[in-house]
Amino acid sequence: MLTVDFDRLGVRDGTTVIDIGAGQGRHSFEMFRRGADVIAFDQSESDMTAVSEMFDAMMAEKQVPASAKARTEVGDALHLPYADDSFDVVLMSEILEHVPADTDAIAEMARILKPGGHAAVTVPRYWPEKICWAFSDAYHEVEGGHVRIYKASELAQKLTAAGLQVTGTDHRHALHAPYWWLKCAVGVENDRNPLVRGYHKMLVWDMMSAPALTRVGERVLDPLLGKSVVLYLHKPA
Repeated sequence: MLTVDFDRLGVRDGTTVIDIGAGQGRHSFEMFRRGADVIAFDQSESDMTAVSEMFDAMMAEKQVPASAKARTEVGDALHLPYADDSFDVVLMSEILEHVPADTDAIAEMARILKPGGHAAVTVPRYWPEKICWAFSDAYHEVEGGHVRIYKASELAQKLTAAGLQVTGTDHRHALHAPYWWLKCAVGVENDRNPLVRGYHKMLVWDMMSAPALTRVGERVLDPLLGKSVVLYLHKPA
């Protein structure tokens, strides 16, 4: 399940990219398949171990171009161990809502992006997230949980203040917004609820089968219901 349009970022063979807050690696894997030189970066050592194993499996199964490179690194998004102007593309997907010092994380992202480079930042969209918070404290009041709800305009201002230009916005994952409202309504840990189980089964089927009906339907609904907002960025040369 991809949130970012990598054609829009120009990710291709030889592009140097870093996925900050890579988590389980969904975006890192896609950039690796496109032939990029990828670093998956996250504070979770266990996640990065699993992602590294998947990188190795992708190479062994020849799912990536011979020129593609990928590695994982564990660290802190507030103190990135890279020189200024290091990467053609920087990605931060669904991470800033977890970071109290978000402006520091944004500054680090902007610092390591090359002049002329591109970036994408995604966060939960304001009004679907407000509903989740209204339904459930447990949804966000957990260790490492969400510490804020962004308006897209607020996030854009912070990114612009760091020296980046917003070149476009998008909304994604409309089918997932009602799923999270439902989970928050019945209890976020209540995975045995029949409505939650049924909806989850549908989402898994959609992701695995990609039927035209749900794919087209979600794209139509994304501007209204999209769970995530994506900001595409450029660093002036």
